[in-house]
Amino acid sequence: MSDIRSLEPSSLWNCFADLNAVPRPSKREDHAVTFAREFAERHGLSSMLDSAGNVIIKKPATLDRQDRPVVIMQAHLDMVHKAADGLSFDFDKQGIDMWVDGDWVRARGTTLGADNGLGVAAILAVLASKDLSHPPIEALFTLDEEQGMGGALGLQSGLLTGKTMLNLDSEEDDTFTIGCAGGVDTLASLDYTESIHGSDKPSLAIHITGLRGGHSGLQIHEGRANAIKLMARILCGCGEEVVALATLRGGSARNAIPAQCTAQVVILDQSRFDKIFAKEVEGIHEEFHLIEPNLSITTKPVKPKNGHIPTMTDTVQRPFVLALQAVVNGVFRMSPVVPGLVEASSNLSLISLGNGHAEWSGLQRSSVDSSKVDVARAFGAPFEMIGANVVQDAGYPGWSPSAESPILEKMKTIYRELFGHDVKVSACHAGLECGVISIAYPDLDMISFGPNIHEAHSEKECCSIASVQKFWKLLTTTLAAV
Repeated sequence: MSDIRSLEPSSLWNCFADLNAVPRPSKREDHAVTFAREFAERHGLSSMLDSAGNVIIKKPATLDRQDRPVVIMQAHLDMVHKAADGLSFDFDKQGIDMWVDGDWVRARGTTLGADNGLGVAAILAVLASKDLSHPPIEALFTLDEEQGMGGALGLQSGLLTGKTMLNLDSEEDDTFTIGCAGGVDTLASLDYTESIHGSDKPSLAIHITGLRGGHSGLQIHEGRANAIKLMARILCGCGEEVVALATLRGGSARNAIPAQCTAQVVILDQSRFDKIFAKEVEGIHEEFHLIEPNLSITTKPVKPKNGHIPTMTDTVQRPFVLALQAVVNGVFRMSPVVPGLVEASSNLSLISLGNGHAEWSGLQRSSVDSSKVDVARAFGAPFEMIGANVVQDAGYPGWSPSAESPILEKMKTIYRELFGHDVKVSACHAGLECGVISIAYPDLDMISFGPNIHEAHSEKECCSIASVQKFWKLLTTTLAAV
């Protein structure tokens, strides 16, 4: 941690280190809220909570910018909590253990929290500054971004006066984001009758580990393997005559590509299982060896508790596994308007099955409302056909790019003057809060930017030190110019 605090800009990195010592899972951000408000009090700034629990801190302009309009700076307090397979880590009590690896800051075995902790830290550093030139600042720290954008959806209107908003939640330092996808969460459940198998039948745990995982918006087009879908493929290949499914667990977060999945099965036909399993595993490795070099599919004998193992009946297991095999996952449609941009996608995110009950969920995204509805229907359809209870939330809107944005034009000029080349301007397939915030504040001129962050939502998450310096230079120069 001492290495982190010695990095430049020291004010930003120290704020990031302090923040990463605070537990801040989605929907349980109380400690982070307290941290932010105590930070404001220490620096003589006013803070308040809106009706959704979001934190607002205001700072007056510096003397040279007294006549300038208010600028809103926005980031979300929560982070995705993901630990490496087999690592015991209590996110509710332990701070993130960071280290410096050349130009990269990483965490030991967990998500780093650079998404969106670096954005929060940058805002805190501005709020604490004594020598930066800036207009009046309204700092907005939202809650629950990673688990459904609850803070932005509940944002109270009438509390912010700024008409320009800097969202600090992007992850490429050479790109300004001016649009993003909206999303829908689909939840499904199924109660089922169980069969009981005695200890005379062998039982195995099938483990799929070592996948890259990652952000289900930003990395969905890369063809990364989904551990739950791979397990469904193996179970479907074996069939209900060969294995009986007892338990199934997979995924780590609603907006992360599942990197691990475990199924416990009873082997009904050992010789057929051995042949089919070997063939399926060989095929999976052949297809994914380039993109998933650390993929591991293993089995381990399991001793039944109380001498018996309850499983799905074959008449339930077959349609259930077929539905998992068939459900849409990955890129659903590419944008016909923006070359290379994913328009709509789906990610089978989480699953839990056992003791006569199964629950699973997925996140569908699209930059077009009609295709968002379409991909959500496509995800739910196979599950409705097997009689599962399928519920879809109201979702959150996308953020439509504006052809006339004063802050975009201003920052394009600043970027060119600072770095000697033009910045890229794009929309992204991730779910930024800008579109949701515009529900409460429809007249905002918004832009999103940030430093280089790789592998967000996975334990491989890291950020570039040089890129953070570039991001800070751009941010502080912008504040001095608007």
